[in-house]
Amino acid sequence: MILVLIVVAVVVLLVTAPLRRPAHDEEEVGAGRADLEAAKEAKYQEIRDAELDYRTGKLSEADWRMLDRTLRAEAVEILKRLDRLP
Repeated sequence: MILVLIVVAVVVLLVTAPLRRPAHDEEEVGAGRADLEAAKEAKYQEIRDAELDYRTGKLSEADWRMLDRTLRAEAVEILKRLDRLP
């Protein structure tokens, strides 16, 4: 009888193991994704602002091209980090 109870207890522990797993990993990934999504949107806004500054004459073409190239490279890096998330 005791052997049956031990086997049942082991089976219950194995079956419920995924339910008892800490949710920290999923929460951290979710928070990381939210941070990266916010960074992506902020970077897109920076790109739009730089283009507006160029069109209104606040930036020379050379300065705008250099700034645009830098901002777009940073945006690509953020997108790559987003793609690496599960």
